[in-house]
Amino acid sequence: MVKERARILVVGGGYVGMYTALRLQRKLKQELARGDAEITVVTPDPYMTYQPFLPEAAAGSISPRHVVVPLRRVLPHCRVIVGEATAVDHAKRTATVTTLATEEEGTGALQLPYDELVLAPGSVSRTLPIPGLADHAIGFKTVEEAIGLRNHVIEQMDIASSTRDPAIRDAALTFVFVGGGYAGVEALGELEDMARYAARYYHNIKPEDMKWILVEASDRILPEVGEEMGRYTVTELRRRNIDVRLNTRLESCADRVAVLSDGARFPTRTVVWTAGVKPHPVLAATDLPRTERGRLKCTAELSVEGTTHAWAAGDAAAVPDVTADEPGKKTAPNAQHALRQSRVLGDNIVHSLRGEPLETYAHKYAGSVASLGFHQGVAQVYGRKLKGYPAWFMHRAYHLSRVPTFNRKARVLAEWTLSGLFKREIVSLGSLEHPRAEFELAAGGKPSDDPKGSS
Repeated sequence: MVKERARILVVGGGYVGMYTALRLQRKLKQELARGDAEITVVTPDPYMTYQPFLPEAAAGSISPRHVVVPLRRVLPHCRVIVGEATAVDHAKRTATVTTLATEEEGTGALQLPYDELVLAPGSVSRTLPIPGLADHAIGFKTVEEAIGLRNHVIEQMDIASSTRDPAIRDAALTFVFVGGGYAGVEALGELEDMARYAARYYHNIKPEDMKWILVEASDRILPEVGEEMGRYTVTELRRRNIDVRLNTRLESCADRVAVLSDGARFPTRTVVWTAGVKPHPVLAATDLPRTERGRLKCTAELSVEGTTHAWAAGDAAAVPDVTADEPGKKTAPNAQHALRQSRVLGDNIVHSLRGEPLETYAHKYAGSVASLGFHQGVAQVYGRKLKGYPAWFMHRAYHLSRVPTFNRKARVLAEWTLSGLFKREIVSLGSLEHPRAEFELAAGGKPSDDPKGSS
């Protein structure tokens, strides 16, 4: 039994937000039914995106609808508000939230009171002041970006196939990926695999006509799988004629020309930016303590350091790693920790409400798996190293076991099975990004600069 009525506010609907709310929903079932507890989830999207499947969604192996989990379905006993938390005043126990109706209402942002706060807004892409980056690049953190990139790549192949200008053709078939972490390597691997397959249906495009370039500022890629597996990944990518450039930075992409720090210049219509993330801006708009890197200072019990009734986990939180030999080390901001932290976080909020002792979050990093497309992968799990097909299979099996809800598991497994029996779809639906363009043109309106696609 909770000691008093509790209004719990969860900011964010990602891994931590959804799983914490799901845990609270189960643990406080009776209190929610009696009205002694209330759970509110504020999220910019009404779904949770399972990001490890974004590369396969971009490659067409998984439907975009099966990469996301609808929050209203899995959280029927929670109040889900689609909006953005712009500020938090924990001293007053209020959060400022803008919703889809805020501008039309004209009454200002919504002020949400709470008793317990869970800050799990996740992270955003970390960009640099590179000329042309904001104008021409695309990220790879959302399902919209993944599908937009798929449409864009196929559209560039259409342009290259139809143009009579060699310069346009060369730029259309040049794809530059910046960042050698999971997102960059997996996105590049899957999309190159997809484009290689699609090329067989173009009468004048061969796989060797396309240039795929991976730019990484450090001296290695995929540091999570270890140095040896990182070197193997570079070798494997280069074997597929992918140009991997280590110790290299993107200096500019203005005028659709990618200029690298090693002096190379590539006219290109595709720059994919996956060079790291940073904490969500809402953390800076709170009165809670943060580290020098902008993450919330947290205890091993996942409460915000020096405060009460405030909790955090995932990318937004700097959580002590109690299993590490190195003092002061923090847990890595990845899905493996986020999933496990959310369970402990949900339990600790319930313990706090009931006056019970809190649990300490302790999880030793198990390892990492990564897909390279082409039925190839790398993995390092509990010190054991795998590569090639076994690692690719482990990647699929692991993430199938981790994707939320049985519904999604069954649908993803069915799509993988069908993709092994039938040919891959290679259709670009770039017009989905401008659904009114055709009607506006028919109604006498001015056509947009890019009415059909994403380029």
